[in-house]
Amino acid sequence: MSSPNQITPANIGAYFFMEKLSPQNVNEGFCCFIEEYNEYLLRDALRSHTDHVALTWVLRERDGGKIAAYMALIADAIKLSFSEKELHNLDYPFKTIPAMKIAKLAVSAVFREKFSGIGTSMIFAAHCIARSCNDHYFAARFLTVDADIEHDEGVLSFYQKTGFLQNAELYNKNRKTISMRLDLYS
Repeated sequence: MSSPNQITPANIGAYFFMEKLSPQNVNEGFCCFIEEYNEYLLRDALRSHTDHVALTWVLRERDGGKIAAYMALIADAIKLSFSEKELHNLDYPFKTIPAMKIAKLAVSAVFREKFSGIGTSMIFAAHCIARSCNDHYFAARFLTVDADIEHDEGVLSFYQKTGFLQNAELYNKNRKTISMRLDLYS
């Protein structure tokens, strides 16, 4: 078995393109390892967009147009402890800090076998979108995610590898997700 092609932010454009999900570009062939995430893309993502709850971005292969990955982005805010704010050099009088959240992130099982680095590249894309919002629309200091450890225990190390830190203020050992943050400006 050959090793998968490595996808990076520098070469992703040669294989894929990113676009907002719309009724014209839904692809019913998407399948990842988590059924809940498949269902979200096929049944809930467009409604979430129409209801102004989440905006879903899809990563499509250039050759066949199939969806390789998707992410749903929403506005967020996180509470940071004094020491967490110190870590990010935030001398800010409020506990709550604005953020943009990756509400869902999934990579197709087929494309996961053919390529490595798609998930990391999606995080990079979310980072770019958040920074663009900061430049043009609204402030967000952090990119946040609730790491879904119920469905994949390895997801915590994936997010840590991409620079995310656990939010101590929101930590609860009985949760099915772990709240995490990535400073957009560190």
